[in-house]
Amino acid sequence: MQLLLLRDQVSLLHLRSANELGQAMRHDTRLSRMLHVLVHMDRHEGAATSETIAAMLGTNAVVVRRTMAGLRDQGYVRSEKGHGGGWVLARPLREITLLDIHNALGAPQLFSIGLAGDNPNCVIEQAVNASLAGAMHEAEAILLSKFAQVTLAALAEASSKQWAKPAHCALAMEHS
Repeated sequence: MQLLLLRDQVSLLHLRSANELGQAMRHDTRLSRMLHVLVHMDRHEGAATSETIAAMLGTNAVVVRRTMAGLRDQGYVRSEKGHGGGWVLARPLREITLLDIHNALGAPQLFSIGLAGDNPNCVIEQAVNASLAGAMHEAEAILLSKFAQVTLAALAEASSKQWAKPAHCALAMEHS
C-alpha cells in the first residue's frame, strides 16, 4: 500500500511539474533505472555484466560501471572477476531501501523547480521564494521519509504479479 501511495505521489508531482507548467523538464532517471536493475539482478542467478545492463538501459557500459561503483562503495553490489563475472547483489533486497540507493547515487536533487533571482531586492520575489523553498523542503522531507520506508523487496513483490508475463528488457532476457 505504501508503495502505491508513493508511486501516486511521485506521479502527481511529475504531472504538476511538467504539464501544469507547460515546460519540458529534464529528469534524473538514475534512481528508477538502478532500482530496475537491482530487482532484475535479484531475480536471476549469476552476475550481470556492465554491457548487459548498459544494453537494458540504452546507455554506455562505462556509465554503468561508474554508477555501479557508487553502489559497490556503499555495499549494495559487488563485482566478480573472471569468466562469468559481473555485478551481483551484496545484500538482500529486504535490507536495501529506496533512500539507500538515492543516497548511494549522490542524493540527486528531487525537484527541478528553481527559485527566481531576477529581482533579489523585490519583497514579492522574496516572499515567493521563501514560500516555494519552504514547501519544497517540506515535500522533500516527506518524500525521503517515504523512500526510507520502501525496500527493494517491496518493489520486487509489487512486480511479482506481472513477472509471469513476457519480459521486455535485455537483462531479463539475458538471464532467462
